[in-house]
Amino acid sequence: MSKMKLITAAIVSASAVMASQAVMAYEVGDVFVRGGVAQTDTGSGNGNVGGADLNVQSARGFTYGAGYLFSDKFGVELNSSEKFEHDLNTTPGGSAGSVDRLPVNLLVNYYPMGGLDSKVQPYVGLGLNYTSFSSEPSGLSIDESYGAIGQAGVDLAVTDNVMLNGYVSYADVSADINAAGATVGEVDIEPVTIGGGITYRF
Repeated sequence: MSKMKLITAAIVSASAVMASQAVMAYEVGDVFVRGGVAQTDTGSGNGNVGGADLNVQSARGFTYGAGYLFSDKFGVELNSSEKFEHDLNTTPGGSAGSVDRLPVNLLVNYYPMGGLDSKVQPYVGLGLNYTSFSSEPSGLSIDESYGAIGQAGVDLAVTDNVMLNGYVSYADVSADINAAGATVGEVDIEPVTIGGGITYRF
């Protein structure tokens, strides 16, 4: 067995041991930060522009967030990401350039295992999504969007403070597309985002 395989096996074994021993309880007053990577799927039929159907392609990017528990089972979370760069296609017409999308989400999360010692801490959340667009194709501008967002996720304790995180979220994003001061279409996407990363609890 090569040295690299031995090192990898040792790291995996140590992580498994730590995870099996780590037990944590989410409690009132806890503060956490999260970071990771997410893939956002925009589906198809994402509105129209200039009489043509619009399709916004899926994208991937880094995500981050922070939260605070105001009780053992409830907390607030503010999260965002780097700008997702989406390719745009129209039917008919083909490629229509690209656009950057920046989501900012404010949610109230419910932790059903809050207050209980458990290395698995699931959560669900509901809140408000704000989305801004930039770097639109020449001659076009897209308004800001406000809509609902929901998420479900889980934290798996590795140590008392470090957790592996995974989640899925769904948002409602709708905004007018403008050209020369007039509305020429609408972008209507309902991104489903799947992400994973690390949570650090203070």
